[in-house]
Amino acid sequence: MATSLSTQTLIVKREHDQPQRKLQADICVVGAGISGVSAALQAAKLGRKVVLVDSQPVLGGQAVNSIIATFCGLFSNGTHGYQFTYGIGDDLLNFLEREDKAIHYRHGPNTTVVYYDEVVLGRWVEKSIREAGITVVLGAMLQDTHMENGRMASADFMTRYGPVTIEAEGYVEASGDAALVWQAGLECRVPKTGGVFGTQMVVLENINEENQPTRDEIGARMKERGEKYGLLRREGLAFTIPGRGIAAMNMTHIETPLDPVEASAKALEGKEQAVLAVEFLKAEFPECFGEARIRSFGFPGIRQTRWIKGSHHLTVDEIQAGTKFDDAIGRTAWPIELHDHSDGHHWITFDEHHAHYIPLGSLLPEKAHNIVAAGRCIDGDSAALSSVRVMGPCIAMGMAAAHALDLAGSNSVHAIDKAALKARVIDNVEKQHYRWTGSDTAPRH
Repeated sequence: MATSLSTQTLIVKREHDQPQRKLQADICVVGAGISGVSAALQAAKLGRKVVLVDSQPVLGGQAVNSIIATFCGLFSNGTHGYQFTYGIGDDLLNFLEREDKAIHYRHGPNTTVVYYDEVVLGRWVEKSIREAGITVVLGAMLQDTHMENGRMASADFMTRYGPVTIEAEGYVEASGDAALVWQAGLECRVPKTGGVFGTQMVVLENINEENQPTRDEIGARMKERGEKYGLLRREGLAFTIPGRGIAAMNMTHIETPLDPVEASAKALEGKEQAVLAVEFLKAEFPECFGEARIRSFGFPGIRQTRWIKGSHHLTVDEIQAGTKFDDAIGRTAWPIELHDHSDGHHWITFDEHHAHYIPLGSLLPEKAHNIVAAGRCIDGDSAALSSVRVMGPCIAMGMAAAHALDLAGSNSVHAIDKAALKARVIDNVEKQHYRWTGSDTAPRH
């Protein structure tokens, strides 16, 4: 007997008075990069109802989709530094360590950097968010916000499936570009002159790891012969997890304007720069890259574009002095890494005993009572931000944002009990655990 297949359909037409989808939450996190994910997971651990929104159709932000490939600033300086950020940081590292060839610790000579498999990291993000019961809205572009007496009452987003309004008691600004604060009409900062370059990452497969050139060798050759290949940047880095035959290459500089048309054009230019860089590698280092091919391009990587005007403006002098603030919520010792010129960048390292701190005030927009920023859009000068916007301290900032909003409730984040916050974030400010030996030392004062 022949099987009858249904061909019935419905005819539909968009109505102009279509009801708006509305969501309510205790905390709405705008931005699903490492800062926003950390904020959302911490808020869920505190028993809060959380909505996590991102403009991309996937979770993970730049950490996953721009294929940054490294966790920087997560450990103190020296060849085997102690861990700076715990909590969500532990959850992430423990997951990666359980997976085959998903993580590699590069020790020294000055910094400990964590190389990771971006696919495995993406799975940790997705799995963790789902298990935490967090409501996710992806592919959602911020359209408008509604402020009442210094409090954000709601935010409107547009998706390809229709509009969504989110009402929450508190909001985490983790968009990276301070989009939420900007849309709310609050004051923001941008570079006075020029800007900070981003990068277009590319993943190469079929490399010969045994013949991999050093960072200095790649940089020297780029300076010597880069013009021949049309390279803009004259320095390069390769991030490799041993035994996989894959390298994530960071060899480009791309402008990151806030204008939509200009930003789109620069994104295309970035891919062309990455292709030229691969041609350079194949020709100049054939023993390693001769048989390599591009496995994937990341989304355009962005370092700094626009950030909030906060209660505290973090300065490079405070970074270099290691100023320990009364309201410190996280720390790092990552070098000043300012990409403000096309062919290279400033790289100023700190000694083995150095740590610098991030104050809560840099996370708090000056004239908002229920918004806390986390990640690369907190308040600071360009050089200071270049040292705290990396993923290690971004995890700490996300956790702190969730704690601050939880403590504030329906009151102002500017008036929370700072002692209570300090007790919650103490590990990320004081604890010194050496992950490779299991030892702990007394906090340094």
